[in-house]
Amino acid sequence: MSQQMALLSSILLVPGGFFALAVGLALKGADRRFAARLQGRVGPPLAQPFFDLVKLGFKRTMVPLTATSQFLFLVTPLVALVSMLYAAALIPIPGLPAPAPELGNLLVLVYLLAIPGVALMVAGSASGSTYGAIGFSREMALMLAYEGPIVLVVAAVAMRTGAAEGQVAIFSLAEIVRHQQLHGANLFDPVLWPALLAFVFFYPANLGIVPFDIPEAETEVLEGPLVEYSGPALGLFKMMSAVKAVVVLGLGLALFFPVAPSGPLGLVVWGVEMLVLMLLGVTAVRVGIGRMRIDQAFSFFLKWPLVAALASLAVVVVA
Repeated sequence: MSQQMALLSSILLVPGGFFALAVGLALKGADRRFAARLQGRVGPPLAQPFFDLVKLGFKRTMVPLTATSQFLFLVTPLVALVSMLYAAALIPIPGLPAPAPELGNLLVLVYLLAIPGVALMVAGSASGSTYGAIGFSREMALMLAYEGPIVLVVAAVAMRTGAAEGQVAIFSLAEIVRHQQLHGANLFDPVLWPALLAFVFFYPANLGIVPFDIPEAETEVLEGPLVEYSGPALGLFKMMSAVKAVVVLGLGLALFFPVAPSGPLGLVVWGVEMLVLMLLGVTAVRVGIGRMRIDQAFSFFLKWPLVAALASLAVVVVA
């Protein structure tokens, strides 16, 4: 029973749950404030994402008359959030308890990262809205484009680490982090540079950030799958988005540049790295680049991230 409670605590409290949500909302606040400063605006307060969630909590969730399934419309946001809370519990964070092996490994994490995209598609379809249907089709095309590269990236890192440890592959994220702390970060391994490049393009697409915010483009399809959502149901999607930012950025750090210090210092360094990645890798890019069309994004992922990830995996296999 105590082990089950510990696993549940890691999902609902730390490192998942409230911890991941708080970090994600703080990153979202910093993102909005930094973007405003780059555009010459004052911007909202850093705590604005927290205020938005509180406000949505006091609103009423309206189910549209066009909804094809009221059950799917209401349960989809919860499924998306729970999947990300679970995924956050798999991310090794310095200064916090290591992820329990019983929760799963990298393969489970890749599957969990795909659930929010599927949830958005179901939400768009269940709403019965034309904009939701457009968002559904765009989300499906984008997922088909970026899911292949991330699977290949994970395989390349797992096999590279496994080869160094005398195994075929290692899919334990904690073991991959430990190996890098002993032998050097994958960031400095030329064999994995193409995989790193593929991941750099994967994470804005998975987070739905410019130039890959195509399914929810506010100026085109009014947030697409989310157009009919309001109140707590919309708040669940916003919470999911915040937690997913922590999961994806944390995954990138764990795969390529894990923090070496342990204890509170390691947690502080990890937080600073997350903030730098968010501001330079996400905010600065979305402010300076326009949105792609869905056909451009699909073609781009087939030409560059997919080829880069394949090249990295091929070199790992041959080596």
